[in-house]
This record gives sequence, structure tokens and C-alpha cells, in this order.
Amino acid sequence: MDTEKSGAYASDFRHLFLKLGGPDGEIGAAMRYLNQRYAMPYKEGKAILTDIGTEELAHQEMIAAIVYQLTRNLTPEQIKEGGFDAYFVDHTTGIYPQSAAGIPFSAAALQSKGDPITDLFEDLAAEQKARTTYDNLLRLIDNPDVREPLKFLRAREIVHFQRFGDALRVVQDHLDSKNYYAFNPAVDLRKTARKTAVSAETDTAVTSD
Repeated sequence: MDTEKSGAYASDFRHLFLKLGGPDGEIGAAMRYLNQRYAMPYKEGKAILTDIGTEELAHQEMIAAIVYQLTRNLTPEQIKEGGFDAYFVDHTTGIYPQSAAGIPFSAAALQSKGDPITDLFEDLAAEQKARTTYDNLLRLIDNPDVREPLKFLRAREIVHFQRFGDALRVVQDHLDSKNYYAFNPAVDLRKTARKTAVSAETDTAVTSD
């Protein structure tokens, strides 16, 4: 990015915070998927959550780098004109995860429910909200050096949506097609397995007697 021109696009950084620490940002996405994977009972679903969660961390780094490049060489006048002054007082040009409205990142914006179907629908919705946020950013930002990576990131959100659809089909293939919601495979399958193991141990003991 041409740092000499960064001042001309100083206001873009405020919008980009939506994707850094906002409710539909990259940090929240990474934390959502990487924490949900522990309760995912199927290896294919766990792999998808791990892959996408790790990629979201890389996306967070990309957004942080763009924000820093837009702000690191600003003059005091550009800081004021771009509405960067309040942020500058608290953080100078350091990268701090917050929304475009200045609200610090919060885990309250994400969910990890411990039910594969519930979590995957959460993830599908999250990817569509992320795609919409990128759409909105592209409507507001003119800087070509910013727009190109945003277009790439938007395309990745669509791919993530499709992969979570694949993960949902994997989960449903393991369940009763007449009622996918009859039980939670992350919990109830383990209970069934424990009961089966106990019954087997009991049968073995009786046979031995």
C-alpha cells in the first residue's frame, strides 16, 4: 500500500474495524469455530471447523495490517479529519480490536452451544453476516489497495458458508433422517457408548460367574 496516499483514505480504517473486532468480525469467527470443534463428534466436521477457524486468524492479521498501514503515517491534522483522534488518544496507532462504533471486542457476539446442528447453523449465519459486512465495506471504500484484499476475503466467506453446509450434511448423515433433533450427538452418543460399555462389562462378569 502506498503509505504516502494513506492519509487520503484515513477514514477507511473506521469501517475496517467492523471486520477486526466487530460483532461479525474475524476475531469472533476464529474464536467461534476453534472452540466449537471440541464438541463436534465427527472427524470431518472437526476438520472443517479447525481449517476455517485457523484461516479466520489469518484474515484477522490481514485486516490488522491494512488498518495499521492506513494509520501509521497520519499527521495530527489527518488524525482529526479522519475521526481517528479519540482512538489515537487511547491506542496511538496500535491495533486494538473494536467495532466501527468503538465498542471493544466481546465474546458476547459469538456462541458455542455444544450441539453440532445448532453450532453449524450459527456458523452458516455468521458467514452470511460476514459476507454482507464485506459488501457494505466495498460500498464505502474507494481505495483500490484496500478493496482488492476485501474482495478476496469476501469470496472466502462464501467458500466457508459452502464448507459449513458440507459439515452439516456430514452431521445429518449420522443421524435419524426422520428427526435430526431427536438427540444431541455431542452428548447423547457418548452416554449411549458408556451404557453399552457398562452393559458389556456386566455381561462379561455374569458369564465369568
